[in-house]
Amino acid sequence: MVVLPSGRRCRGCGGTELSPVLDLGTVPAADYFPHADTPVGLAESAHPLRMDLCGRCGLAQLAEDDTRTEEPRGIEPEALRVQAAEAVGVVAKAGLLRGKTVREFGSPHGGTWLPLLTDRGFAATDGRADIVLDCFGVMHEPDQRAAFAERAAATAPNGLLLIQFHSLATIVASGQWNALRHGHFAYYSLAALGRLLATAGMSITTAWRFDLYGGTVLVAARHGTHLADAAIREIRTREAEYLGLTAVRQLQQAADTHAEALRHWLTRHAAQGDRVYAYGAASRAVALFSLAGVHRGLITAVADASPAKQGRRMPGTDVPIIAPDELLTARPDLVLLTLPDLLPELRTRYPELDGCWIVDDPATATMKGG
Repeated sequence: MVVLPSGRRCRGCGGTELSPVLDLGTVPAADYFPHADTPVGLAESAHPLRMDLCGRCGLAQLAEDDTRTEEPRGIEPEALRVQAAEAVGVVAKAGLLRGKTVREFGSPHGGTWLPLLTDRGFAATDGRADIVLDCFGVMHEPDQRAAFAERAAATAPNGLLLIQFHSLATIVASGQWNALRHGHFAYYSLAALGRLLATAGMSITTAWRFDLYGGTVLVAARHGTHLADAAIREIRTREAEYLGLTAVRQLQQAADTHAEALRHWLTRHAAQGDRVYAYGAASRAVALFSLAGVHRGLITAVADASPAKQGRRMPGTDVPIIAPDELLTARPDLVLLTLPDLLPELRTRYPELDGCWIVDDPATATMKGG
């Protein structure tokens, strides 16, 4: 346990038992993509990025964030849309979609479940609702206790709160250290999420696990105290070995090994004269590119489907962001995919790039052909 500076407390429980588990030093802001024609400045990479783990409530969290939020709106991947439909389907099958109104707490990354509910006859509202949705949204709130209280207050007395999150256990088990980024203030286990809900007067009634991002969890919560069902017990058992301080601290080695492996791989292909591009100007790639020392001599450009990101550059580097059509025109030798979940969609959309895809895999710190 470390002694915290005055005023530093857990974002969830307010305790002071915080221990650093992952420290990436100073890196560029993950949500600020400068225009391509602006010079790279040293101040661009001067933002600390560290994860702490609370020994009292088990919440993993962003230690501090001095960045400004200016993230260009991305394009929602097909994998997210498919998973959203699947999630709503399993909740409906369980007979839990009852009532007339729905409210959504959105995510800065875009995407919405509202049409999936309004198509089932629910009316969207900004007030108290029978169904309240939060898909990867609440993690963006600096004050976690207040955020859960707000969502509880938005849920009708007999209503249902649905929260989907990227599991901390998945992050640790798969070495997904690059899930840590500015603007993401909390990383949940089912147990930690349950404690946050309890402070808001709610409890989890059941949960489902999905393969998205290697393992995401959707929980259903109601007001009052409810016994854990078999699904909750199974997920908690699955998570248990990855939540201790020693286990979570393994993310540090994963980060160091991953960055070194990418640098070595890029340097080798540059020496061979290969034209390497990347696909996915994702926020999770910002810290990786910084730690690996990526520049245009290693990656010529990064393609991204978001028009808002095209014409900009990867933070802290001189690597421009281009449209997918420009990537096809360039006829690259290799394309490093920074978001593995996109591979099925991209292989269908761009058959011209068959044989070029290389998936960046933090779990093994290797670049795998796709």
